[in-house]
Amino acid sequence: MFERSNIPTLQHYNSMNIGFDGKRAANNLTGLGNYSRSLIEHLAIQFPENQYYVYTPKKKDAIVNLPLFAKPNVYLELPQEGKSKLFWRSIDIKKQLLIDKIELFHGLSHEIPLGIPHTGIKSIVTMHDLIFLRKPQYYKFLDRLIYKFKSKYACDHADRIIAISQKTKEDIVELYHINPSKIDVIYQSCDDSFKTLASIAEKEKLKEKYKLPDKFILNVGTIEARKNLLLIIKALPKIDNEFRLVVVGKETSYTALVKKEIEHLGLQHRVIFLKNVPFSDLPLIYQLASIFVLPSYYEGFGIPIIEALYSNVPVIAATGSCLEEAGGPNSIYVSPDSEVDLANAINKVLTDKNLQEIMKQQGLEYVQKFNNEMVNQQLMDCYLKTMKQ
Repeated sequence: MFERSNIPTLQHYNSMNIGFDGKRAANNLTGLGNYSRSLIEHLAIQFPENQYYVYTPKKKDAIVNLPLFAKPNVYLELPQEGKSKLFWRSIDIKKQLLIDKIELFHGLSHEIPLGIPHTGIKSIVTMHDLIFLRKPQYYKFLDRLIYKFKSKYACDHADRIIAISQKTKEDIVELYHINPSKIDVIYQSCDDSFKTLASIAEKEKLKEKYKLPDKFILNVGTIEARKNLLLIIKALPKIDNEFRLVVVGKETSYTALVKKEIEHLGLQHRVIFLKNVPFSDLPLIYQLASIFVLPSYYEGFGIPIIEALYSNVPVIAATGSCLEEAGGPNSIYVSPDSEVDLANAINKVLTDKNLQEIMKQQGLEYVQKFNNEMVNQQLMDCYLKTMKQ
């Protein structure tokens, strides 16, 4: 058990030493890595009086050379020389948190160090989803056991929980029996690069780089069963031949099933797969799209929808999880099991210029609630509330 004798009193909260689980921030190029880096960077800019420590057992040089880690109030912390990395994030990290006089630790993805309540350090955990419980068929048995142990421990022992959607909060309350008063819903934003429209010349240059068609439907995300790309493939024959489908995302074993259906339907000429797309190119690909479609069976939130709406692109998504929270009332939602409904919805948007403009305008207005400044303030309010508990 660790003892902490220098826990600050409330009057000392003008500045804090804040620690983060930075494994994904320092290693992942997409998804949770982007979420982690964006959160830390925007907090460091908006609240520069604090010191932000990013703890990771390893790092990728391509990531740690990003501007985030050059900021004067952001510190990248690795295990001390000779220390084992195997259980460092879960156990040994606590000693380093105490040495660094961390006052608040934020687990950015479903877990916190074991035993952290005994250190006197306040802790928060961000819960993105409980998909592995809602849709267990998409996960290996051992992975489900590990995810459940870590996330359940974090929800039980963290001082506060941040859920990235109301749906995720409801899942935590129902499946882990957590008091809802312990959970704050704080939505995610997306990278600022999606919030600036490119020039015609910039778009044309990128269009040529990837040989993109003039008219296309866009889907972005890992190509896995839960994301339900197969539904778009099945709907494609019912959609105007002028429109092709562009898919941006990492391939998994599910991709073979998708490509088999493409071949079966004779759609090879209408589907374009883009792999290893640099993040810097993604905003322009969105802006070139005619429509964005995300028919996932289940999501924790749906950042690609936010990216699309900021990019001034109409959105069609699936019912059944939390995508309505991301897309707002003026996006269109269909059953993830009906290619006919999806095709009808896509055709409705593509053939109605007035509807497209309404969806773009009102969608852009809706996503202003996810602006970084607003999200950052909600985060800091949550931090300060946690320190007062």
